[in-house]
Amino acid sequence: MCGIIGAVAKRNVVPILIEGLHRLEYRGYDSAGLAVLDGQGLTRLRRLGKVAVLEEAVLEADLAGHTGIAHTRWATHGVPSERNAHPHLAAARIAVVHNGIIENHKQLREMLEGEGVVFESQTDTEVIPHLIERGLRQGLSLWEAFRTAVNHLEGAYALAVLDREAPGRLLAARQGSPLLLGVGVGERFVASDPSALIPVTSQLVDLHNGDLLDIQADRHEIFTRDGEPVHRPMRISQLDASSVDRGEYRHFMQKEIFEQPVAISRTLHERLPLDGAPLALGREVLDLLQAARAIRILACGTSYHAGLTAAYWFEAMAGLPCRVEVASEFRYRTTQPLPGELVIAISQSGETADTLAAVHDARERGFAGILAICNVDESSLVRSADASLLTHAGPEIGVASTKAFTTQLVALALLVLALAERQGPRPELRQALRSLPAQVEQILAADQAIEALSALFADKQHALFLGRGIHYPIALEGALKLKEISYIHAEGYPAGELKHGPLALVNEEMPVIAVAPNDALLEKLRSNLEEVRARGGQLIVFGEEGAVDGDGIRVHSMPPCHAFISPMLYIVPLQLLSYHVAVLKGTDVDRPRNLAKSVTVE
Repeated sequence: MCGIIGAVAKRNVVPILIEGLHRLEYRGYDSAGLAVLDGQGLTRLRRLGKVAVLEEAVLEADLAGHTGIAHTRWATHGVPSERNAHPHLAAARIAVVHNGIIENHKQLREMLEGEGVVFESQTDTEVIPHLIERGLRQGLSLWEAFRTAVNHLEGAYALAVLDREAPGRLLAARQGSPLLLGVGVGERFVASDPSALIPVTSQLVDLHNGDLLDIQADRHEIFTRDGEPVHRPMRISQLDASSVDRGEYRHFMQKEIFEQPVAISRTLHERLPLDGAPLALGREVLDLLQAARAIRILACGTSYHAGLTAAYWFEAMAGLPCRVEVASEFRYRTTQPLPGELVIAISQSGETADTLAAVHDARERGFAGILAICNVDESSLVRSADASLLTHAGPEIGVASTKAFTTQLVALALLVLALAERQGPRPELRQALRSLPAQVEQILAADQAIEALSALFADKQHALFLGRGIHYPIALEGALKLKEISYIHAEGYPAGELKHGPLALVNEEMPVIAVAPNDALLEKLRSNLEEVRARGGQLIVFGEEGAVDGDGIRVHSMPPCHAFISPMLYIVPLQLLSYHVAVLKGTDVDRPRNLAKSVTVE
């Protein structure tokens, strides 16, 4: 992985490829490359580092052509290097870009090496062009050589393929890794993300797992893996250029933090009637909830923290047992569903490989149903679920998730509210949700005060985040944000666990950040904070005015709020703090090292 764009047109596609790569940069990558069919045949350029470095090489080479593919790579097999960058070639004829992991690449490599093929890279991808070229040597047509090669592959892949001898033609395939078709006037495109196609078309076709694609500038055909033609509907993308531009903000992450009031409002819109009528979540969602007797939440990363938060709600407010599992662990252990246990799968992109695999396993194990919470309609997760509740966060470009997390919490809160209202109306909970966008705006207005706090972290290497009850997952998420973008080692703990180990780390060099809402656990938390202060720890507390005080404690005042919405509010200052610390340390805020936005490999 990480980003693919390909184009067939009657104009020069090189600027389209380069612009597409720039729009895919947010996904995280270590190298970039492209291959173009030009007047001299097949030309490939690859560079280690940023797309801008590749762009300079392209301009210097005066590269142009009507058919091309391009890629940003996030290393999986083989170190980041120009040699391992995509596209990969075979016999200077076949060029391939690939997202995903070919699980049987070692066996395929050994077979090909046994036939005299010499490999140039350490990647799993390079077996693909050699398999296609092998088919051509055996007398197969390009299409049959491509289809035969694809049928040899095991694992996840999105592929785009060029043949030097077939100018004006591009082949593609999708299995478990995102890929879509873009349709223009007399031109066709493929991409791993719709944002790459915003400048050239809004007409998109979502490819399904197993789809094979044969495109030319003015036509395209889609086939199943068995070679049968299949129709996939076209949709109009709702993205526009402004949704993937920074605008007045310094970084995408900053923009997305400040977009949260609007994103939350969109996610609540029309689902929370003003007249007290039942929540408008859709018949399929409500039917799944009505039948649920227990909840199992499957997710990864930030989405997992959203699930941990919601587990408190499901058990305390809806009266349903709820377990939350890291999706990558769930599929590798033996587990038994409870009677009527509903799976809620959470993913911002809907293409998270571990979550998709866990959902597949959950269905085979006999869970009562699959409900998806996702930000992307037509994603793999939405298509594989029995029902879905879409968040409306809009595109999230920064690798460190912010508005996707808060809108996931809002979607989960709506599910809990629907269940809680089976016992009767809960107008106070509805009003709390309606007040949420305005209260987030109130917190964002204190951005400068939080920026001032970030100076305390300028020379720090470690930090500890504490929370109790439902705010323990918020402490986990706050720690994740800080470590992701500032590279400070940060951990989140239940505050009551301090004396069971983490207290050994506390000294004047270890900032301790506490989430301290004015709830039933506040008195217990005060005792935990005293344990930190007694050992010289540097305390930063987010809580209501007067809730926590004392010498050596820095308190950031939070507005009073209903307990139901406090997790969505208390994460916002932690996002801002992490952002300002990262800016202070000079890291790449939107594209932190070693990370990718959409983790489409296991």
